[in-house]
Amino acid sequence: MAAVEKGLAHPSGLPAHGRGEAFDYLLGERTVPEAEMAERAAVEILVSARHPVASVNGNVAALASHELVELQQAVGAKRAGRAPLRLEANVFHAGEGRVLRIVEALEAAGGHDVLGRVRDARIPGLSSHRALCTKEGIFEADAVLVPLEDGDRAEALKAMGKVVIAVDLNPLSRTARAADVTIVDHLLRALPKMADIARRMDRLPTKGLKATAKAFDNGANLMAVRRRIAETLTSEEA
Repeated sequence: MAAVEKGLAHPSGLPAHGRGEAFDYLLGERTVPEAEMAERAAVEILVSARHPVASVNGNVAALASHELVELQQAVGAKRAGRAPLRLEANVFHAGEGRVLRIVEALEAAGGHDVLGRVRDARIPGLSSHRALCTKEGIFEADAVLVPLEDGDRAEALKAMGKVVIAVDLNPLSRTARAADVTIVDHLLRALPKMADIARRMDRLPTKGLKATAKAFDNGANLMAVRRRIAETLTSEEA
């Protein structure tokens, strides 16, 4: 509620966040091995992308601005051929003021070159305000990190030919199924782990960066997570 009162999050985002927390409980409120593999694959994609962008909505800005900036700094560590991770504010519900507050929250957390103040492009196939984006950011990105995303836009980004990386605790959601890599983990666990992977990856040879990403099977990974949940639900200790 504090984020809603500050004008960062929209009231409709509260029940969406609650649904995710329920799945986290079923996963034992921990990072499962499938999530660790997805996090590794996601970072490999981000550090090898030509133009990686992280899309930030109100819930993400309220929960994890500092963690997202930490990831931006880790992905953008000095290394030949590595592109910086851009951060871009994007909201479902209209409100230029809310977009500006998200941008300012990311900048206050140390975010560099945050996008969203000027939205001069549109994602094809969407009618909501989430279609609005910046040309130099999401529109031209080759890889997009979409934490706490909605299914329509994840599918639209895929249709544009982008590699979509989702952070979604619900392995059954449209977003989780549409993405190329879905990290089924809590945002506040996933982002620091990804930043740590990116920092350690800076010491590895370039030709080995994409090994996990190339072998990653999102459908199989999600199925394994669903089996974990089913085992929790059928366990005598549950």
